[in-house]
Amino acid sequence: MAGFRFQVQKEGSGSAGVAIAIGLFVAFGGILFGYDTGTIGGILGMDYWIKEFARDEDENRMKFISSADKSLIVSILSVGTFFGALLSAQVADYFGRKHGLMISSVVFTIGVIFQTAATEIIILVVGRLIAGLGVGLLSAQVPMYQSETSPKWIRGAIVGSYQLAITIGLLLASCANQGTHERQDTGSYRIPLSIQFVWALILFFGMMLLPETPRFLIKRNRFDDAAKSLSTLRRLPPDHPEVITELNEIKANHEYEMSIGQTPYKELLSNRSGFLRKRLLTGVGIQVFQQLSGANFIFYYGTTFFQSAGIKNSFVVSLITNCVNVVSTLPGLWLVDNWGRRNLLLFGAAGMFICQFIVAIVGTVSQSQAAHNTLVAFVCIYIFFFASSWTGEIFPLKARAKGLSITTAANWLFNWAIGYATPYMVDSGPGNANLGAKVFFVWGSFCALSFAFVWAFIYETKGFTLEQVDEIYAKVPHAWNSPGFEPTVKFIEVAEEVQQQPYEGGRRLTLSEIEASAIRRKSSVGLPEKDEKIVESEIQ
Repeated sequence: MAGFRFQVQKEGSGSAGVAIAIGLFVAFGGILFGYDTGTIGGILGMDYWIKEFARDEDENRMKFISSADKSLIVSILSVGTFFGALLSAQVADYFGRKHGLMISSVVFTIGVIFQTAATEIIILVVGRLIAGLGVGLLSAQVPMYQSETSPKWIRGAIVGSYQLAITIGLLLASCANQGTHERQDTGSYRIPLSIQFVWALILFFGMMLLPETPRFLIKRNRFDDAAKSLSTLRRLPPDHPEVITELNEIKANHEYEMSIGQTPYKELLSNRSGFLRKRLLTGVGIQVFQQLSGANFIFYYGTTFFQSAGIKNSFVVSLITNCVNVVSTLPGLWLVDNWGRRNLLLFGAAGMFICQFIVAIVGTVSQSQAAHNTLVAFVCIYIFFFASSWTGEIFPLKARAKGLSITTAANWLFNWAIGYATPYMVDSGPGNANLGAKVFFVWGSFCALSFAFVWAFIYETKGFTLEQVDEIYAKVPHAWNSPGFEPTVKFIEVAEEVQQQPYEGGRRLTLSEIEASAIRRKSSVGLPEKDEKIVESEIQ
């Protein structure tokens, strides 16, 4: 099948099967987040849980969960994930990608213990805060591990499988809630919560069997260990020429980056950082607009929203939306490496915008059964556009952990903002906006803004190695010019050149200037002049 990128590509000897299998297993970390999110969304609508945990009563002495309590219970997870994401850089760079993931699963397990044992809201909140810390650590380290071990031709799909795992976690939680929500004992909520132990244990013991990433080992100057790791991932002997060539390119890229200085957090935001700052702001923007698309409103508050909208069997509807979420993620894994991330994000933003406004209009003008059916249908179509598109790696090795920690922290900061503000935006009652279905006008407007953001700032990186992604950001000034870019840099040559003349006239040379200098030096020892001109014209 022409263009189908999931087929095994013949780029040389060895096999990518092991690397793909490892990347898919590590994506299991997404189940921890997805399941926790889906569980609390259903628990908030369980009759027995409301009776046991509610702290407010209406005029008929019926207990209910106030907007303040719903806001606290849901959003506190994102407070933990925010700080976990910020700490992930230190954990991943100090302990390594492998052991960092193991530590994260232990932290998550401690949070689950508190949640399962909770008999009042404060203990549940503490548990969700600790579990959030573990999820935040995982959310930055899982894609990092995947991107540093996956072959370039399928890296987008492997990293995207983390999003697939999140959707599977949401679906499993919906199934657990559907099976227990009618129980009139503590098992109604403790059974779904305790299942989280299984996911954490699978990830912890599974990581014990996996190798550390070659790029981290190169960062630690452990070349022999990196060769062993890459040989496992590529199923080739450590001394195989292809293993040595790939390691040399990774090592040369790292040495080049180190030659132009370390990257503390403050430099990522400074004018001197150049394309690093551009990449940071791009990554933050993607994470922010992903949250402002409104998807987590459905996953956090879908059950209670459908109940308030008058839709019967709200637990069943939530189960349906989660099934759509899982199935819709699969075409996205194929499209990201065939269509490209830029086109896919534009497609998703346009589709979400249309669906959001239809849901808002229908939910506002009518409360009939036909309107309810239309609302549910377009929520499902909206989820299809989200799951199949808004699921990249844009940071160089020296800044990858810090860059991912900042962008992921931005994700969790806005996740918290959405989780905290939504009850006040949607619910009726004193002090609340009582938007109801009108809230979809808000999400739809942000989807329109996200379309413009993607067009102006998102570079196309389909089919590039992580090192080649460095090159495109260094050479292409505008995102809309990135499709069709052909990389030419060999970091082995560049690293040698920068050691000899990193500066010219008191300023630091650009990557293009260093590459051109390397080509001239190479041509002076025997390359034909016409070859130099051809390559330099490609750089232009």
